[in-house]
Amino acid sequence: MTDLFTPLDLGALRLPSRLVMAPMTRARSRQPGNVPTAMMAEYYAQRASAGLIVSEATQISPQGQGYSFTPGIHSEEQVAGWRRVTDAVHARDGRIVLQLWHVGRMSHESFHADGLPVAPSALAPDASVWVVDPQTGEGGMRPCPVPRALATEEIPALVEDYRRAAANAREAGFDGVEIHAANGYLIDQFLRRSANRRHDRYGGSRNNRLRFLFETVEAVADEIGAERTGVRLSPFITQRNMHDDEVIPTILAAAKAFQRQGLAYLHLAEADWEDAPEIPDDFRIALRRAFSGAIMVAGKYDRDRAETLLRSGWVDLVAFGRPFIANPDLPRRLATRLPLSTFDPATLFGGGAEGYIDYPEASIDA
Repeated sequence: MTDLFTPLDLGALRLPSRLVMAPMTRARSRQPGNVPTAMMAEYYAQRASAGLIVSEATQISPQGQGYSFTPGIHSEEQVAGWRRVTDAVHARDGRIVLQLWHVGRMSHESFHADGLPVAPSALAPDASVWVVDPQTGEGGMRPCPVPRALATEEIPALVEDYRRAAANAREAGFDGVEIHAANGYLIDQFLRRSANRRHDRYGGSRNNRLRFLFETVEAVADEIGAERTGVRLSPFITQRNMHDDEVIPTILAAAKAFQRQGLAYLHLAEADWEDAPEIPDDFRIALRRAFSGAIMVAGKYDRDRAETLLRSGWVDLVAFGRPFIANPDLPRRLATRLPLSTFDPATLFGGGAEGYIDYPEASIDA
């Protein structure tokens, strides 16, 4: 019987459990330079008992930034900062992969010299991002502007940015990388007709809309190995003007290609709000038929719901997000069914140690 605490061989990694720490933006990098800090190293090390940690989304280039104080992986200083994080996690016998991120149109003019984020097409997402006012130091949500459509000749350089970021992740000591192709960010924008109105080789047909994803995956896998590469997708999330009736067959076509490439895993970002749509069984069955590697899911899971899904054989790993914020020892709490602490949403983005590294573990006799 498979449960959350059954070991798993994931590509090049041996995981002690199926319980993953999901990627969560916490916006605490050092400024200027978006550099990972000693406090971030402690935060991740506190949670090293996870079967696997997927890092917070990390921009592959200055152009890829969309939120204040999020870390990068494109400068020497950032690589050195992340090395401190991976050393701390490995010292506690943990495993950690870096999530590679380019936000595309999910950005703000303050992050770009010309005030224009880039995207497949010049279509605004009708969404907001978290931006800190440099005058007051206060953070708040700011609307995204209409982006600039990428020229065809610019796209190969973007693919190289992903390749270089993967190489930097290896230098920083990560055990692998996860390509963020979900939640309305750049790669997801290329996949969907609602965000991609291009008429070149990267738009129009399904194969063309998949091309940027496939080129990126190939570049990253060539750099660090397919067995150390995962991809995050979000087939049923439609906010940010991302609804597309063709997205499910597009996702399944991608999964078949990843099967041929031998990727380590696919990671599904599932909606986690109260009235979110349920993921239909026929999709899970179709995805399993398309991809025999590990499938990870992240949504509003508890132990019982996670283990029911694991026993179905449709998924292999379950990622937990918010519960890991307030419960650094979440695996032990779930294993022994100890009560879970709740996190303070006011300290989610930005700030210091409060609401970040000051959540206590459960007492031994709890």
